[in-house]
Amino acid sequence: SSCVFSTAAQQRSTGDECGPEDPRDEPKHPLSDGALEHKAIKLEEQVRDLTERYRKALADSENVRRRTQKFVEDAKLFGIQSFCRDLVEVADILEKTAESAAEEAEPSNPNPTLKKIYEGLSLIEAKLQSVFAKHGLQKMNPVGGKYDPYDHEIVCHVPAEGMQPGTIALVTQDGYKLHGRTIRHALVGVAVESQE
Repeated sequence: SSCVFSTAAQQRSTGDECGPEDPRDEPKHPLSDGALEHKAIKLEEQVRDLTERYRKALADSENVRRRTQKFVEDAKLFGIQSFCRDLVEVADILEKTAESAAEEAEPSNPNPTLKKIYEGLSLIEAKLQSVFAKHGLQKMNPVGGKYDPYDHEIVCHVPAEGMQPGTIALVTQDGYKLHGRTIRHALVGVAVESQE
């Protein structure tokens, strides 16, 4: 290793260094100006093409990211949809039971137990509806509104007495929406003009 160092030191001191004027550094086939210009244009086209591809790839990846994020958000919001459908049936049973208890707990019936059962069922029903609202589940109240096939299912037609034809006159089963999406259609009776 000391020999190599001393040889390099000797070359520097004796002037064996190759400078830019050394004929060995010149290319054997120099490119003409036209050829260099053509090569530069070709390289610029390649850069433009690669830049465009890069931009498209970035846009595609951003679209995929946004779609995935939307899918995840929807899964969070609507992941409880089937559970809500099942709970809505329980709410229907609770409501019918409370209505029956209310009829039996009339002032003419002095049974205090029925009155307490009715009050308890009413409290449970109110609490259940508040829990539904907390999680974005809302009961539709379509009576008097226009029929909408996305929210309602017609089960009967009713003579339009004091109502405009096409409006909802009665509801036989409540409909529900989860964050604005219908999860159960309301079963409705629509007012029609009576034919005499």
